[in-house]
Amino acid sequence: MILVTGGTGTIGREVVPLLQAAGRKVRVLSRHAGDRGDGVEYLAVDLLNGDGLDAAVGGVDVILHLAGGPKGDDVGTRNLVAAAERARVGHLVHISVTAVDKLPLTYFKSKLGAEQAVLGANVPSTVLRVAQLNEFAWNAVRAMAKLPVMPVPGGIRFQPVDRRDVAARLAELALGEPRGLAPDLVGPTVYTLAELARDYLRATGKRRLSLPIRVPGKAGKVYRAGDNLTLSGATVGTHTWDEFVEAQVKG
Repeated sequence: MILVTGGTGTIGREVVPLLQAAGRKVRVLSRHAGDRGDGVEYLAVDLLNGDGLDAAVGGVDVILHLAGGPKGDDVGTRNLVAAAERARVGHLVHISVTAVDKLPLTYFKSKLGAEQAVLGANVPSTVLRVAQLNEFAWNAVRAMAKLPVMPVPGGIRFQPVDRRDVAARLAELALGEPRGLAPDLVGPTVYTLAELARDYLRATGKRRLSLPIRVPGKAGKVYRAGDNLTLSGATVGTHTWDEFVEAQVKG
């Protein structure tokens, strides 16, 4: 039995069928419980207060922790870890984000706290740091393009990765032995934010004047130095940003 938190999200919807295809029973933590006719057991559990967690992890061999949000990841993950320890779960797999230990932003601090809770648990664990999804990059440049003059922060580069590559790697890790901190997973190409914005405008047929801006503070220094990138030792996805953009155009 594999318990998947966030199993109805962008990555969860991709990884759950892979686990089922491997012959595993899957239980998903969701906002709504019930039978959806897909062979998955859905339980409504709030990670932030921990209500129902002990019942949810009962009889579970592996936990794949995908649930997350703009804040509270560290709190929810600590609650999950405590329940996993009580249930003596055999393997806890957690998705994190590249450069989580380098960027001094609130979101990254919360994600780092979650990662540390998993790696410090009395449960065999695996943590996979993943680059920004293609969907994240697309939504970021779409938000920028809503303004008449599009601000383009200079020096920011990303390695956008496809959700299918992420799901396949997570399924592989969940079905395997604990790895500790696994090699990062990134997309096959590094893009500047300006290049991603250009691709978005071209795909949507929009025209915008651009205004280069400078990201201030420590975060800006990290991005300009490329410290948010993993240029060696990473697992590299096979699906490209260009494929993703083409799919958005086709609808």
